[in-house]
Amino acid sequence: MRRPFTRRRAALSAAAVLSLAITPLTAAGPAEAHSGGDNGRVSVGYLTQWGVYSGFYTKNLVTSGAVNKLTEIDYAFSNIAPDGTCASADAWADWQKPIDGANSVDGSSDTWTQPVAGNFHQLAELKKAYPNLKIVMSIGGWSESTNFSAAAATAESRAKFAQSCIDMYIKGNLPGAAPGAAAGIFDGIAIDWEYPDEVGNGNPHGPQDTHNFTLLLQELRSQLDAQGSADRKHYLLTADTPSGPEKVSHIEVGPVSRIVDWMNVMTFDFHGPWETAGPTESQSNLFPSPFDPAPRPTAGNPYPDNGEISVAEVVANYLAHGASPRKIAISIPFYAHSWTGVAPGPHNDGLFQSATGVAADVNYNQIAAQPGTVHHDPFSRAAYKYDPASKTFWTFDDPQSIRDKVLFIKALGLRGDMTWSLEGDTADGQLVNAFGLAQ
Repeated sequence: MRRPFTRRRAALSAAAVLSLAITPLTAAGPAEAHSGGDNGRVSVGYLTQWGVYSGFYTKNLVTSGAVNKLTEIDYAFSNIAPDGTCASADAWADWQKPIDGANSVDGSSDTWTQPVAGNFHQLAELKKAYPNLKIVMSIGGWSESTNFSAAAATAESRAKFAQSCIDMYIKGNLPGAAPGAAAGIFDGIAIDWEYPDEVGNGNPHGPQDTHNFTLLLQELRSQLDAQGSADRKHYLLTADTPSGPEKVSHIEVGPVSRIVDWMNVMTFDFHGPWETAGPTESQSNLFPSPFDPAPRPTAGNPYPDNGEISVAEVVANYLAHGASPRKIAISIPFYAHSWTGVAPGPHNDGLFQSATGVAADVNYNQIAAQPGTVHHDPFSRAAYKYDPASKTFWTFDDPQSIRDKVLFIKALGLRGDMTWSLEGDTADGQLVNAFGLAQ
């Protein structure tokens, strides 16, 4: 058994080798298309709109200590209305639901007379207590990307979309509230289109999306810069982008990376319960494993179904397509996928074995309660848990696998990290403490 120091040193060495291999691809790139942004390392945590219904409030970020380790909170999600404008997906949770003192950041209860309550008011209180923290509105996501293709279709629709989002979230003009009631809460916009020229959650799409995505981001950048000039600040613009090489091929990576402050590359869900029969794989492994049975890309089949993939290969692909390292943040899952009916296999750990079914996903904070033993693959740096009694296999990230990813971020000079999502962490913030500020 290798000691943790040896494992960490090996991860750093592998990252350094990869860095040397890809440096020629990124040494000479075009100048960035905008200025005024901070180029420091970022640690982004996603806070979900619906957490208030399950007991996860903005205050939890204070009690867990997570707020001390994050540079930015991305709030999920804003919807896009059928007319192509920004719209709340849940106005009650966003700014109408009164939060009581026990769950409030500042300890005071919301009243029915205040102009903004709910999550938005709690985010404002969080910013007041932690003035260096950035709050960004994320638009889209898996369930709210239906109208992206139409909103991006023409110059007029793109301008209309950008203006509406800035009016609502930057200027703070919320429906039914006083003008500017939510001004000053959000420091920027994140676009989470899932996915340009890909069906995603049954969404309209087409080949025009590829270039229109770039144009949509450029329109947002232009309008945010104009608003920022008036407000004397830089408003952030980021994009949550896919990891799968086939989906990445439908994005103009180089141009996109030069428009946004950085990309949160969604380096998770590499494998999961949609592969009902297995084999059991990692959903966010850092490096490839020589024992992975998943098919490798070939010249004749560059995008094999359920093909082998790793964080390192995803990053290399983005760099090869024109992104600079400082425009890439890798993403870390705070949840676990699982398979059932998994045989122990030759190493009695269930890895790379077939399955008879799947189980429901669980948050990382529920993993400790699951039976079995946690393992760490010395090749892929992936964490997983296997229980031979129930024949259940879970794939997830834990503090050890995250620390290896932090070494990788530092070795390649990447922008930082992002997580989906903060309510999956433990009450004492085990995962955020491992990746926060890319320690």
